[in-house]
Amino acid sequence: MLPTRRFVRFLEKLFPYRFLAAKMTRIPLMKQIADRMLFKQTNLTILPKDSVVKLTLDRTIKPPDNIVLPSQVVEYFIRKTNYRFIMNFCICREANHCKNHSIEYGCLFLGEAARGINPEFGREATVQEALTYVQKCRAEGLIHLIGRDKIDETWLGIGSDGKLLTICNCCICCCLWKILTDVDPQIRSKVKRMPGVEVTVTGRCTGCGTCTEHCFVNAIRIQEGHAVIGEACKGCGRCADCCPQKAIRVTITDEQFLQKTIDRIESSVDVQ
Repeated sequence: MLPTRRFVRFLEKLFPYRFLAAKMTRIPLMKQIADRMLFKQTNLTILPKDSVVKLTLDRTIKPPDNIVLPSQVVEYFIRKTNYRFIMNFCICREANHCKNHSIEYGCLFLGEAARGINPEFGREATVQEALTYVQKCRAEGLIHLIGRDKIDETWLGIGSDGKLLTICNCCICCCLWKILTDVDPQIRSKVKRMPGVEVTVTGRCTGCGTCTEHCFVNAIRIQEGHAVIGEACKGCGRCADCCPQKAIRVTITDEQFLQKTIDRIESSVDVQ
């Protein structure tokens, strides 16, 4: 039986308790149960914002129209898949009564398994409609998170055979994955930064702390009047985007970053 909007409303009532539930995964038995039910085979990559990425590859700079950008990972899979489903709501923003971004910008699901999603939740999309949709999400300031998500397989009721690809359009205020700061480290590792992405703070930093307010995994701290990026950083680039001094740089130093990201995703999801 397909989940209904009534079931979604029930899940949304549980949303305020997500951080408590995340902390419980640090208890060995609870971690084992949660991993099996909600995180097993999860393999997600956060894509940094195109607008803040600087390519620092050891090669001749390509002409502007040939520059490879993180969002091209999303576009690759949109063109590759046979089925695309646009959600007409974001369950996280709806549950959190988001005031900063449109609730209508929900996930984009790709692959044969997406055919099993309740049609009340959204609509099938053509390649061009899906491409236009993710462009609108980026213009809204949302960050793409892409890959296999066991949580989505579970609540959507579409099975767990690895044929659903999630493209989540995340905001800083409501994203479910803000729980990464509280979950068991092994579960946390299933959400990764894009290969080759490095985030650094330059000497222009004044220690104003604006970046700390925009880091959804609490990976930045102010130390001796200077921002310091911690190992928990997922490379989304929000800090670089919001910094008043433009003191934070997001660079990609691996020429194969696009293919490596695609290979990582395809290792766990089949969206033919």
